[in-house]
Amino acid sequence: MKYLVVSDIHGSLPRLEKVLSFFERNDYDMLLILGDILNYGPRNGIPEGIDAPGIAERLNAFAERIVAVRGNCDSEVDQMLLTFPIMSDYCILVADGTRVFLTHGHKYNEENLLPKGADILFYGHTHLMKLEMGSNGVLVCNTGSITFPKGGNPPTFATIDEDSFVRIRDIEGNILKEKHFTNPQGLVLDDARSLREKTSSNLDSVSDTLTPMSR
Repeated sequence: MKYLVVSDIHGSLPRLEKVLSFFERNDYDMLLILGDILNYGPRNGIPEGIDAPGIAERLNAFAERIVAVRGNCDSEVDQMLLTFPIMSDYCILVADGTRVFLTHGHKYNEENLLPKGADILFYGHTHLMKLEMGSNGVLVCNTGSITFPKGGNPPTFATIDEDSFVRIRDIEGNILKEKHFTNPQGLVLDDARSLREKTSSNLDSVSDTLTPMSR
């Protein structure tokens, strides 16, 4: 299985359409969304093609294949438009002892992980893409933003591919950075619905089991 990870959509339907086109064209299995989905927030400009209802409609069509966490611009009203849960602060995926931490980044990030830690961290929020091994041994990936990238970066998202590489890609899907992660069999989710149901803001209640990828 393959995963596409995106953050900070901020209401831009044209940018989301490009990501979904890549997602479908390359047969990705699951879409992991790291928050700030529908709203652009008071500190950003008005995004190209802002269309919150349109984004909700497009994402709801993939609801069974989405795991999402809450960003600082997401609200209960946004949840009313979406048919998949978005209100948890983080999600932890576990496979053969490898812990993958998904969060937006405004509460938890590479400098503020939960006590039980992670092996791979995905976050957004800063709109600055990043992919490197942290000093604490955690592989850190900030996916950047597809709508409001900063630091002179292009619009970006990330993928977890079958060859056990995490990659940051531009909006067209071109690879900008890549890092190999330590689980040689990759990460495969047993049950997307179970994962969404177990996603919680309480670490002790999260036990999301993934199985090795069959070759």
